[in-house]
Amino acid sequence: MAGKGIGRDLAIDLGTANTLIYERGAGVVLDEPSIVALEVGTGRLLAAGTRAKEMLGRTPGHVQVVRPLQHGVIDDGEIAERMLRYFVGQVRPSRLVRPRMVVCVPSEVTGVERRALEDAATRAGARKVFVVEEAVAAALGADLPIEGTTGCMVVDIGGGTSDVAVLSLGGIVSARSVRVGGDEIDEAIVAHVKSEYALLLGERSAEDIKVQVGSAFPMREEASMRVRGRDLISGLPKTVTVTSTEVRRAIDGPLLAVCELVRATLDVCPPELAGDVLDQGIVLTGGGAQLRGLAERMRHELGVPVRTAEDPLRSVARGAGQCVEDFGALQHVLVDTKRY
Repeated sequence: MAGKGIGRDLAIDLGTANTLIYERGAGVVLDEPSIVALEVGTGRLLAAGTRAKEMLGRTPGHVQVVRPLQHGVIDDGEIAERMLRYFVGQVRPSRLVRPRMVVCVPSEVTGVERRALEDAATRAGARKVFVVEEAVAAALGADLPIEGTTGCMVVDIGGGTSDVAVLSLGGIVSARSVRVGGDEIDEAIVAHVKSEYALLLGERSAEDIKVQVGSAFPMREEASMRVRGRDLISGLPKTVTVTSTEVRRAIDGPLLAVCELVRATLDVCPPELAGDVLDQGIVLTGGGAQLRGLAERMRHELGVPVRTAEDPLRSVARGAGQCVEDFGALQHVLVDTKRY
């Protein structure tokens, strides 16, 4: 691997839940959780990605597990930079040639938040940094015809943010972003189990519940699973059974917030493009799009055809990757940070 990739440009989807790196000519070469494990006191990086995630809720006192991104933006610049440098080092062992990097940002990110992402990419070894909005990258990755006159709508549901955009003629016509995503769904599950069963769950257990029995719409066959946690009354381990019906009820709030975001985006959309969306439908991308029944739920709430992209988790990375594969053709969707 050491000889490969020298001088190749990178596209980076630095997400709240996962970081994906696309290398020009090689596709997605890294897909790891955006988590690091640090030694308390020295701040030494012990692990990053999957190895760090495995430590969640299991660390001794001298180890701290940190998520450097919250709601799609950098929460701790220094740790985010170290994590990104570690990931880039995994795919590009040679530091002789500094690559150009395309980084993805949520639609309604502030200038300060965007600059933090750009700085992290620069310090991680970028020669030049370009920015692409996540909604545009998601649409490209889902193979939507964004260059045409017909409007298309994408809903990208990540770990910390959900982005909605209507695109036409290669750009965003109207867009909205809300800081609700997979993490809020996990938190809703933790809160439900705590109030209903007086049971304290860890982050990983909540995610397991979401993946195994979580759903956004009634299922043909409802499911249940046994969950272990700490009893808040006795302080001892306890096992309870949760059903898909109660989980669906628990996560209703975050799901409604995403549906309302889509409705608000359609409300300010030009009538012609709103008509196109009604004909063409909405495409779901991001890790949150993998929740069972989400497309059916949104179809039911909004009265618009909804489908899930083929590889929703990698849509943003693949779309940003198209930009590094052909900088010339897609230059208009990129923001050169030197202009700011």
